[in-house]
Amino acid sequence: MRVRQERFDVRTNGKGTYEITDDIQSIIDKTGVRAGTMTAFVQHTSCSLIVMENADPTARRDLEEFFDRLVPEDVDYFTHGSEGNDDMPSHIRMTLTRTSETVPIVDGKMHLGTWQGIFLFEHRCAAHRRKIFVTIIGE
Repeated sequence: MRVRQERFDVRTNGKGTYEITDDIQSIIDKTGVRAGTMTAFVQHTSCSLIVMENADPTARRDLEEFFDRLVPEDVDYFTHGSEGNDDMPSHIRMTLTRTSETVPIVDGKMHLGTWQGIFLFEHRCAAHRRKIFVTIIGE
């Protein structure tokens, strides 16, 4: 059984979804693991990781619009806002999604569905540099 951990960074340009499927697959390729699991974890409280459709970008835009309406910015009932109006909403959006995703590895590839990809879901308006930690376990 092999275990490999690697970190990579994702630069965002503000709110939105950023596909990281190929970045993760390249880490798997380097390990030579043919069967096992991959876990990706983002070490931040204002963004998340999601598995989402990667064929039609309008699905991701609809998701982003839904979250903007579900957890609006510029409301008077949030008290935490030390980093701006998007501070508390970004934390809430993160808790409604996830900070990690685990996917099986089959024949050296992530066993994702036909239209699935892994995305960093940035919840902040400003550009950020996000750290993604990937753990590969398998043989």
